[in-house]
Amino acid sequence: MVDRTPTGRALVRKSAEQRHDDEARFLRNWLKNPLRMGAVTPSGPVLARRMAGYVDPAGAGPVIELGPGTGPVTAALVERGVDPARLVLVEYSAEFCRLLRERFPKATVVHGDAYTLGRTLAGKLSAPADAVVSGLPLVTRPEPVRIKLLHEAFGLMKPGAPFIQFTYAVVSPVPLKGADFAAEPSDRVWRNIPPARVWVYRRGS
Repeated sequence: MVDRTPTGRALVRKSAEQRHDDEARFLRNWLKNPLRMGAVTPSGPVLARRMAGYVDPAGAGPVIELGPGTGPVTAALVERGVDPARLVLVEYSAEFCRLLRERFPKATVVHGDAYTLGRTLAGKLSAPADAVVSGLPLVTRPEPVRIKLLHEAFGLMKPGAPFIQFTYAVVSPVPLKGADFAAEPSDRVWRNIPPARVWVYRRGS
């Protein structure tokens, strides 16, 4: 049933305005540093929900999000049932950090570099993480940097916990040759613009 009341119309209008504002913020930050942003628009809701679907909302440990931007995946995690107080959001843009603190006041927002994850989160986790969800443009970084990030993330997580990464590429954004971890791709998310795929990596036993 569609809500056609004045309140319902106002909410739709506010949502559309927020999406427009977020897209403008994203584009502005992309123009400043395209290699760090990787995309000119935030992740779409279908892709965000797909990524959040790999996270267990019943867990008790932290859920780390890398490069949350304006928070579409963060919102999908909360919608899935993840307690916002479990969220640790690592964001490089000071503007996005301010926005995230407004939108998710219970989350821990860390202004820092996700590519030096161990140092950035030193002393900030209360327990091993249940998951790491990444919106970073990994394919713009050299392969050794990608592998280092993944292993740093594994070091902060519980055994078997997922590292969840989306990509627009047709292959894994983390090299798989000689890998000491398991990797599982989703089907292609055609309803995202551009189409994307989610890869889930888990530390080998």
